[in-house]
Amino acid sequence: MLIILSILLAFTLIIVAILLALSPGKPKPFLNENGKVLAGSISEKIHVSINGVKQGMFIKSRNKANPVLLFIHGGPGMPEYFLTQNYPTGLEDNFTVCYWEQRGAGLSYSSEIPSKTLTVEQLISDTLDVTNYLRKRFGQEKIYLMAHSWGSFIGIQAAACAPEMYVAYIGIAQISRPLESEKLAYKYMMEQYTIAEDKRMVQKLEKFPIPEFDTVPNSYRSLRDEAMHKLGIGTMHNMKSVVSGIFLPSWKFPEYTLSEKINIWRGKWSAHSINLWNQMLATDLTAKVPKLNIPVYFFHGIHDYTCSYALAKDYFEELQAPLKGFYTFERSAHSPLFEEPEKMQNILMKDVLVGVNNLADKNE
Repeated sequence: MLIILSILLAFTLIIVAILLALSPGKPKPFLNENGKVLAGSISEKIHVSINGVKQGMFIKSRNKANPVLLFIHGGPGMPEYFLTQNYPTGLEDNFTVCYWEQRGAGLSYSSEIPSKTLTVEQLISDTLDVTNYLRKRFGQEKIYLMAHSWGSFIGIQAAACAPEMYVAYIGIAQISRPLESEKLAYKYMMEQYTIAEDKRMVQKLEKFPIPEFDTVPNSYRSLRDEAMHKLGIGTMHNMKSVVSGIFLPSWKFPEYTLSEKINIWRGKWSAHSINLWNQMLATDLTAKVPKLNIPVYFFHGIHDYTCSYALAKDYFEELQAPLKGFYTFERSAHSPLFEEPEKMQNILMKDVLVGVNNLADKNE
């Protein structure tokens, strides 16, 4: 028994040592051709008081004089900045990007945050406070707001509250009617696994007859991730496993410390994350936000069932805005910014930064 315990202890110590070596926790600077820090660039990890709570963010840009873009990550409770190591977006080439990690998530996780403040309304207020911090710090009257998945649920409501602070709103995998989206995804998965004669997965899904629920059971979330990714309708069309595609990369990302990496997953599976998920499911955004007084751009992968592509298109058609553009990403599922970054960059440069919609789907 002592030998077994000694082996387990040694193995644990080795794993911890490896993780510590992979976790210096410092953001990588932008370098010029001589290996020196690029003049005018910015690469920092900071904590700022947002509505009275210390919250973390990465700010990255090759030129900090560029237009500021606030990125609202998905989840709830799941930062995405670490994915840029394997899936660079190029956003930092043309924007000063703030990857804010929301209250209770990642860099902003703390068990001391009052649970009563972990609400949709508070996160909307936090978004506006982060926006004001960025406007003041970089001396820009208006900034760009880009929001992904769960982040789009928060982001579009923030844009509706204070359109005067934003140049444009960019929704990636835009949420619209989330409960209906879950039902459509469930139906699709049952059909595909039945066709594939995957009896094991069909039996698993049958334990959660989603169309009969007014809400989606929390216990369904892990199965949902597994089932979606195997079909290529999850985070990315070519990402077949959450473990290899998201979990392991989060531990290898050097710009987080080991404790910050642990906090990513504490925030992801916390009670407040589940509560926010349920608040989202109970909301119909098409009724809550029927109009935006700024240009609106929706980027959506055609293979996405995590947030229904079809429902996002319907929402786009109904949404009133002075300028709109819907952009279909043919090779993407839920994350066009990571799956087709070159196409996204082209749209941002030629349409969004110019304030036009020339590259949008032609039938809009």
